Amino acid sequence: MTITTIAEANDHMDKALASLAHEFSSVRTGRASSTLLEKLTVEYYGAPTPLLQIASVSVPEPQLLVITPYDRTAIKAIEKAILSSDLGLNPANDGQVIRLPFPPLTEERRRELVRLCRHYAEEARVAVRNIRRDLNEHLKHLQKAGEISEDELHRQENEVQKATDEHIRAIDEMVKRKEEEIMEV
Repeated sequence: MTITTIAEANDHMDKALASLAHEFSSVRTGRASSTLLEKLTVEYYGAPTPLLQIASVSVPEPQLLVITPYDRTAIKAIEKAILSSDLGLNPANDGQVIRLPFPPLTEERRRELVRLCRHYAEEARVAVRNIRRDLNEHLKHLQKAGEISEDELHRQENEVQKATDEHIRAIDEMVKRKEEEIMEV
């Protein structure tokens, strides 16, 4: 993938931020959120099916998710998928719906989640820096080919650096907010 313009680089950097936001939405913070179940797949009639396609999810209380399957025969499969996932939740099945109570997070688990968020943030920073590197390499290639002047090369490199700094600052702000949310008791 060759990035050829600053606008294209900005677009890719924005996508890296959006990806980070999506990763953060799947990190448990002690509050019930249906986004935790987005990646969960259920073995439904022999085919792996996303949970959100075979059931509706509601949040009646801050510490509880209620999963209502469209087909009641899928309750056992949904329960099995939740238990085998890495969510660490124990589903309660009453034959109609599945209740997922969210126990309060321990201090140790909160610290693990903060480390995970920092890891996601670092991956996003690396992605942004890689975009900067790709565009800078392209610009140097253009300068060597005589298509842009050395002054134009430096001007565009400075613009790319500004965009990179803005996106890194946004990533730092996102991870700071997520850490505060996780550590909130």
